[in-house]
Amino acid sequence: MNLLQTTDHGNVRELRMDRPPVNALNPDLVEVLTKALIQAGEECRAVVLSGRPGLFSAGLDVPELLHLDRAGMSHFWKSFFGLLAVVARCPVPVAAAITGHSPAGGAVLSLYCDYRVMSRGEFRFGLNETRVGLVVPAVIQSALVRLTGPHRAERLLVGGELLSPEAALEAGMLDALAEDPEATVQHAIAWCRDLDALPRHAMLGNRAMRRRDLASSFDALGEAEISPFVDGWFQEDTQRVLHELVASLKARR
Repeated sequence: MNLLQTTDHGNVRELRMDRPPVNALNPDLVEVLTKALIQAGEECRAVVLSGRPGLFSAGLDVPELLHLDRAGMSHFWKSFFGLLAVVARCPVPVAAAITGHSPAGGAVLSLYCDYRVMSRGEFRFGLNETRVGLVVPAVIQSALVRLTGPHRAERLLVGGELLSPEAALEAGMLDALAEDPEATVQHAIAWCRDLDALPRHAMLGNRAMRRRDLASSFDALGEAEISPFVDGWFQEDTQRVLHELVASLKARR
């Protein structure tokens, strides 16, 4: 399974996640996406990260990850943080075309992009980790604070509520809305092209300075920072909530 569809729109490369049914982030998708983003950053002038119509990414593949032991979970989190670091440090602009639902890990991925446009509709977006028993790592919290400000980030993180596209835009988590998934992708491509039309040295230089904090937040990220989150994953109450979530998903299917 390819997991990713790659389309070049001139100098803008679209990377469309394609892991049925919900683009859940498992070790394979994280690895493929990381490599594709690194390559795109070397070959293209800008990148659009998109998803399936109606669903950008449902976040982490909890049913698969629950089978991992502590060593396996630690390895996965290092890989996931590595993916976020690649987005944060990408040498060219990255726009997220959020084509539908994007809870938890899907929303986290978009926080590190330069720009976020989401489809209008009955979709939900946000960081609902509190509601599934997880503490959001500091490096991710700081990326949210960067967009929304400290007080709004506190309310969003502590409550763990998933927002409508309109509410997410009002909160500062999104930059724009589009009418449908295809229009969302086209909007993201147009935004990239508008940047590319600017004097490139100045655009990239100013971009690098304004994103330096985002990129440098991963400089000291090591085992000492990852271990507490892995510990939290294996907490008894967290495991209970996660298993209940998986059972609920199976029942719906």
